[in-house]
Amino acid sequence: MTAQKRPQPFTAVVIVSADAEWQVVRSLFPLAEVMSTPLGEWFAVELPAGSDSESVRFFHGGWGKIAAAASAQFVIGRWCPDLLINIGTCGGFAGLIAPGEIVLADKTVVYDIVEQMGDPDEAVAHYATVLNLDWLGDVYPYPVRRTVLVSGDRDLIREEVQQLAVRFEAVAGDWESGAIAWVAARHEIPCLILRGVTDLVSDTSAGAYEGSLSVWLEATEGVMCSLVEQLPAWIDRAAQHAKKSAAAPQPDAASE
Repeated sequence: MTAQKRPQPFTAVVIVSADAEWQVVRSLFPLAEVMSTPLGEWFAVELPAGSDSESVRFFHGGWGKIAAAASAQFVIGRWCPDLLINIGTCGGFAGLIAPGEIVLADKTVVYDIVEQMGDPDEAVAHYATVLNLDWLGDVYPYPVRRTVLVSGDRDLIREEVQQLAVRFEAVAGDWESGAIAWVAARHEIPCLILRGVTDLVSDTSAGAYEGSLSVWLEATEGVMCSLVEQLPAWIDRAAQHAKKSAAAPQPDAASE
């Protein structure tokens, strides 16, 4: 008996975490019908011509690890996407990355776990996730910095940035990507995390903390507009890989 091929069409769900990030994305699709769920708003839009995807669902997952994990589980249970995407912003480590750079996470680490009764490194390792990005190939659709992204339920602490960079070989941090990647991995669903650097933090300075909120909001708008514009190419790469995989000869279960 030959194994069944994966169903078509290819489906992708994009989780947008922070409120400010979501407002930018919503403004880019003013005609989209926005619907509500217990976890957050969502809407579906058609991709530009040339993609094999029928539509993309954007979901407001909410900020922080609790909302991120819950919303990731919700969208997986509801739509069972072929690709789960998280786009958003992140804080960069000064001297290691520049404002405006896009981080492609190949590993996420939840760094704000405090374990005092057992092995603290083992506790952190439990929620670390290595993302399988083989489907992207060697040449990416857009310039990105492929690297580790650290997540915590707090803004980056100035005094901890250097330690995070050395311990995890990271160059940026956010609030939600670690939880989203971990849930996707439990379901063996490909996950793509793209985060743009809006500000830099070092052990002596943090522009976003010292300046006005409007400066961060302006940077967030630029990052999110750029990421949404780039989405079709990334999703098309995943769809083409899935199409090739489905067309490849499948092993006959009876002959195994």
